[in-house]
Amino acid sequence: MSEETKKVPVIQQVREMGATFWIANGSEAFERLAFFGVRAVLPLYMFGGNSVLKLSMTEKGIIFGVWALIQCLLPMISGGYTESYGYRKSLVVAFTLNGLGYLLMANVPALAGDSASGRFWFMMASACLVGTGTAIFKPAVQGQVAKSLNEGNSGLGFGIFYWIVNIGGFLAPMAAAWARGDELNPTWSHVFYGAAIVTVINLVYCLAFFPEPEKDAEAAKKSPGRVFADTMGELWRNQPLFRFLLVISGFWLMFLQVWDLLPNFIDEWVDARDVGGWLTAMLGDGAKSFLTETGSAKPEMLINIDAAAIILFVLPLSWFMGRYRMIVSLLLGMVISMVGFVGAGVTQTGSLVALFIFIFAIGEIVCSPKFSEYVGMTAPPDKKAQYMGYSNMPFAFGWFIGNLASGPLYDRFSSKLILSRRYLVEHLGMPEAWTKSTDSLPGDLVLDTVAARINDTSPEALQAAVAQAAEKLNAIDKSALSAADVAKLVEAAMAPLQPLKGNVDHYQVAQTLWNTYDPWVIWLMLVAVGLTSLIGMVLMYARSPSKESGEADKA
Repeated sequence: MSEETKKVPVIQQVREMGATFWIANGSEAFERLAFFGVRAVLPLYMFGGNSVLKLSMTEKGIIFGVWALIQCLLPMISGGYTESYGYRKSLVVAFTLNGLGYLLMANVPALAGDSASGRFWFMMASACLVGTGTAIFKPAVQGQVAKSLNEGNSGLGFGIFYWIVNIGGFLAPMAAAWARGDELNPTWSHVFYGAAIVTVINLVYCLAFFPEPEKDAEAAKKSPGRVFADTMGELWRNQPLFRFLLVISGFWLMFLQVWDLLPNFIDEWVDARDVGGWLTAMLGDGAKSFLTETGSAKPEMLINIDAAAIILFVLPLSWFMGRYRMIVSLLLGMVISMVGFVGAGVTQTGSLVALFIFIFAIGEIVCSPKFSEYVGMTAPPDKKAQYMGYSNMPFAFGWFIGNLASGPLYDRFSSKLILSRRYLVEHLGMPEAWTKSTDSLPGDLVLDTVAARINDTSPEALQAAVAQAAEKLNAIDKSALSAADVAKLVEAAMAPLQPLKGNVDHYQVAQTLWNTYDPWVIWLMLVAVGLTSLIGMVLMYARSPSKESGEADKA
């Protein structure tokens, strides 16, 4: 931190930020409220036993991966268009695309019907719409934030920006958990319609209050192709920035799986009934919307600890870390985040998962605002939006490659259904062909079959009960019935199997599979990528600290 920054009182730093800074922050909070409300529950909407779309983890990973490329690479170009053609025009286009994407998400089941490929492609289309809208939105708002700050208040300013952003990020999962209902009375569409309404409100807000910075008259005359060429040429010429963004991509690959993969992992493997008990003790009957049918805290509520911690601690920690060099904050935050990341994935105890998500959040607070500050403060005054667009490059590579890899990895090492079928073959003497056949052993039956065999039920009695239940399950027309009616029919179909299970429940099944197959190993694989990125950052800085991070050390 420079001597100038040390001498500027906090109150003066805040006063120098100006009205535009707060207007941009307000728009970002609205956008995050809509976006994170959807993203908090979307993994559960797409994949899992209670999901609506019934996609595979690999299909989910492909959708999220394409979404990542669009949302994170397009800002590298759209930032240049924003500077050339106008901030307000960019926001109108962004909100229109986001709103359409959320509306399409709400209607994917109705549009696709029984078509599995239709559910995949409609979901892909909606993800592309939201990804494109967000990609156009971010450089405009982040560019205005960067324009409103200077060397004396940038550290505090980006800390405040991160704090306000996470107000939306904190409220969103709670609203989504309430809006999506429960297993018997699901109302998933309410989440997406709610996000569309918030997007419309944000559009009106920006049209009323968002200022239009002065544009370069010559830049506004450039053709779209020339804007693209100039934008990419600027990044290539700034080699220290390019190398910095490339090396840190591995860390973001790991980092983003907290939102894309961890909700599914918690849903399948973690017993969060202890956290559910805490919520009930604090909120009484008001906690019901945040709990599953078994009294376990919903996955999105555990993930929301991250946003809650950021709201509480980002301002004091941003102020405290402001006295250290950018590279110190960045590396320290990366280390803390990795500890929290791997810790949250290697335990089945809900309270421990909650603790490690909190530790992850502390690491995020320490490193993430500094990352944005670095990019924003190294940008020329007339290219703030363009450079903030560049800051999305690590997210593009990390998010895209992470989702393409994590889907197949999850299916190979961590899918509860797949491991259950494997367990029936390897440890309980079931025919391999029988456990792989959906007709013989539907997904609804698999976990209960494992439970019955753990309870020492004979293979002959179990096979007869399963065959009887499977016949009834396969006859249920789920497309023509409400979720509550389907649940009643499923319960009736499973009745022959219930006495054979004894007292063995799905949590005990998960424990048995956990001890047998170590599904947590996927988190070690992912954290290894983050660790490689950390080592690369250390080596890059050690090789040439003045060139690679000299600009950042001024911040």
